[in-house]
Amino acid sequence: MVHDSSDNPDDRARKSPAAASDAPPERLAAPDVDPAAAGGDDEDDALLPDILEESGAVGEGPLATGHEAIERAVRLAPTSPGVYRMLNANADVLYVGKAKNVKKRLSSYARQSAPLPARILRMIAATVTVEIVSTATETEALLLEANLIKQLRPRFNVQLRDDKSFPYILITGDHWAPQILKHRGAQTRPGRYFGPFASAGAVNRTITALQRAFLIRSCTDSFFESRTRPCLLHQIRRCAGPCTREIDFGGYSTLVREASDFLSGKSHAVKQELAGEMEKASSELEFERAALYRDRLAALSAIQSQQGINPRTVEEADVFAIHQEGGFSCVEVFFFRTGQNWGNRAYFPRAEKSFTPEEVLGSFLAQFYDDKPPPKNILLSHEIEESELLANALSIKAGHKVEVTAPKRGEKKELVTHALTNAREALGRKLADTATQSRLLEAMAATLSLPHVPKRIEVYDNSHIQGTNAVGAMIVAGPDGFVKNQYRKFNIKSEGITPGDDFAMMREVLERRFKRLINPPEDAASKAKDDDFPQWPDLVIIDGGRGQLNAVREIFANLGLTQVSLMSVAKGPDRDAGRETLFMPEREAIKLEPRDPVLYFIQRLRDEAHRFVIGSHRKLRKKDIREAGLQEIPGIGPSRKRALLHHFGTLKEIERASIADLGKVPGVSAESARRIFEYFHPQPG
Repeated sequence: MVHDSSDNPDDRARKSPAAASDAPPERLAAPDVDPAAAGGDDEDDALLPDILEESGAVGEGPLATGHEAIERAVRLAPTSPGVYRMLNANADVLYVGKAKNVKKRLSSYARQSAPLPARILRMIAATVTVEIVSTATETEALLLEANLIKQLRPRFNVQLRDDKSFPYILITGDHWAPQILKHRGAQTRPGRYFGPFASAGAVNRTITALQRAFLIRSCTDSFFESRTRPCLLHQIRRCAGPCTREIDFGGYSTLVREASDFLSGKSHAVKQELAGEMEKASSELEFERAALYRDRLAALSAIQSQQGINPRTVEEADVFAIHQEGGFSCVEVFFFRTGQNWGNRAYFPRAEKSFTPEEVLGSFLAQFYDDKPPPKNILLSHEIEESELLANALSIKAGHKVEVTAPKRGEKKELVTHALTNAREALGRKLADTATQSRLLEAMAATLSLPHVPKRIEVYDNSHIQGTNAVGAMIVAGPDGFVKNQYRKFNIKSEGITPGDDFAMMREVLERRFKRLINPPEDAASKAKDDDFPQWPDLVIIDGGRGQLNAVREIFANLGLTQVSLMSVAKGPDRDAGRETLFMPEREAIKLEPRDPVLYFIQRLRDEAHRFVIGSHRKLRKKDIREAGLQEIPGIGPSRKRALLHHFGTLKEIERASIADLGKVPGVSAESARRIFEYFHPQPG
């Protein structure tokens, strides 16, 4: 059942319904502005007397219009649970909310005599439409609310800023010799998934240690089927070699079972079993086999030592701790599975500075588990108002009982205290980085005589090797540092570009970038409205001298860009850092002191762009290598390719090999070894 106070059905179709909390009006979030960057909502509060004078005295104006829109919604609202959203004149969602009784909830906004905080009055003044969706239960409303807040990113809600999925470890179940690998995304492949882990690095370290401990293969099925002799991983005792039957089916199945048991929380039993086998081999004077069990035990101990704090009595839990300071909030999350610490991650949700820790944490939790399976226990640093409702909703979602508690004593309390310490430290680093970044941006604006302090800086670079695999890249920096979700790479598409023509490549990159800004697609324009980070740069930085600068000026002139500041950075003699020259249009060249913080900041921007473009370039090259094989290397034919693969096992190991190691392969001369090494370790243009 859908209720809508809008008179225009076309407006109703523009946006999907959204939801919000059942908190009283005074607990709504303020506009989505970083307090440290914009001074909170002081400027908006300063405008409040004008809103009240304009609206209250004569019964007209934006505040009165907003009250009228809400009153229309109240007349149509159900007395049952549901979600509602407030929209402005452009049909942008301002706020989404949920309520056990929607009619009663909206009535609290419509009462003009009730004293409301400034942020609520601003929201009401901007509201022209309220749309309502009924739900069967309040639990269903809570789940829908979380989904729609993440989807629509309303201005007046607490927002969880998270664009990364969590990695898992997968032991496959669709092959007789299961593979162990890192997995992200939908869990559709048959097998057992273990996680979540806080980072890809934590997964990679754990997989490497598990390979040492259980000798499970990590190669792809196609590589596995093509083997005629064991690869390098078998030789260094990180794989049992099932591909060439170095181990039989029963023995390999035992290794897989032990690895699954270890990841399932039976680590003590697994270690006891391995210790027993080691003692048995030693007593039978089979010292080589005993040494193998010893190394496997050491690998398991390494996994647990890397995981830091491991609980004794908590089998499965997520621990959330929130700390607030300087107008920011930090939520630190620790993941404990099978009695092991699988890492932690810090979040900085966007919320108005007057929100209490309990309010931020409650909204954060519902959004956090929108696309993640909840564990059996959720431990909190603060009591939240709707913990029972949240527990019921997550239990329905997970298919098992979920408890949401704020422990007061014992080991659970120790885990929360540890997480709170990490939250405090993470927020301290965040505030220090933000303050430093703000000072650097202000100093840069003064040094370069920019019209204002830049809020968005874009840095461009390109990479190629003799014109092949040409790629351009853009990195972005702002008041909070590098903004990695704004990074872009550009595969050079123009066929008429002369190999190695850096000017032509830069022209293509900039034209593609700014034409899209000038005429954005509808979906991009909609997304930009939901994001308070500016889409247009205040300053563009390119790598090069006066010639590159003039070429980019011409490109900008052709595109009609006159409001974007432009600068090029020329490397110093012998590419020495600290001796760069800065060029800007119609100005003398700028030389800063080697220890100048602004110069160091510019070097960081340039180096980040170089790192990103080189990484993109190498991915293209590796893709070409996979598709074309080693024959792309001059002088490497099928015979040498087979010899290299037989010696090293995988292309990855060939890439890692030194010239000396390559020269040891039968049939590979010193000159061929040099060419192979240079192919994998080029000096990009």
